[in-house]
Amino acid sequence: MSWIHIFFALILLLAIAAGMIRILRGPTAADRMMTAQLFGTCGVAILLLLSAGMASPVLVDIALVFALLAALATLTFVRRTWQDPGKKRHGYPLL
Repeated sequence: MSWIHIFFALILLLAIAAGMIRILRGPTAADRMMTAQLFGTCGVAILLLLSAGMASPVLVDIALVFALLAALATLTFVRRTWQDPGKKRHGYPLL
């Protein structure tokens, strides 16, 4: 593993640490969701860096699963948060 992989992985970890501040202070749910997306993106990038640095293709598969889960989390958040205010879905009241 070269120093450049470690350097960029540390930068991504710092971005995650900065995102923790936004999670704690975020005034809206959308801010917190965007930070969660940042976590997912940084996690995928770190796994890809580690995969390239350690020559481990298994980490690429794990990164792909993380990317899929991040997309599903975003889709779920959008469906639960931004809905038509006068419309009921499946007979359940809106949250």
